Amino acid sequence: MRTVRHWQPPQKNCGLCGSKSCADFMTSVSNQEKELPDCPFYHREALQHPQPLDTAAYSGADILGNRYDFVLGALPGEISARKIVLPFRSDLVEKLAIHKGDLVLGRPMGAGCPIPHVLSVIEADPVTGLLYTWVVGPKWAREKETKDVHAYHMIGFEGVAKEVAREPVLGCRATFLPGFCMMNLNHTGLVNMALQKSYGLQIRIEDIRILAGAKGTS
Repeated sequence: MRTVRHWQPPQKNCGLCGSKSCADFMTSVSNQEKELPDCPFYHREALQHPQPLDTAAYSGADILGNRYDFVLGALPGEISARKIVLPFRSDLVEKLAIHKGDLVLGRPMGAGCPIPHVLSVIEADPVTGLLYTWVVGPKWAREKETKDVHAYHMIGFEGVAKEVAREPVLGCRATFLPGFCMMNLNHTGLVNMALQKSYGLQIRIEDIRILAGAKGTS
């Protein structure tokens, strides 16, 4: 039986433990600067169902029991799957002077998500208003100024398909769980890129919806 030191946080990078990411938290645990119970997701079940250090705990279904085709994880060396968003007012990208490296705060209102997200900007297009971002934890917003766009459309995601139950097919709609989703809710979208790389299947998926129905109704 594996020991409790193999317990792994859920890779949500929520910042509630005081670390910027789950990886930083586990480094602090290894350095004896923090303890596993400092993570809000740690509980006594970790003693009975420990996870290896390189594996997050995914059950194959979301919090409502809806099963997903795969979990969308980060590209190698990145902190979360890439998220492409369009503010409801696309002119805000130019007016707020949003650039690479900025933090943007907003809620994916077009998909009906109730959770404001903090996004780290990879690329900002002042003409179209499209923002290419990583989702980061709320602690980042406490340490650095954010630019609030209030609401945005989720245009798409790009990352690596993990925990694959049904392989995504180019041009077809798939269900997936973003690895950073704090709601743990199933998403769906159309796969418009699928590339087999040395590190796994790289996916771009667009026309994003949240499947919030109870099991068997979505």
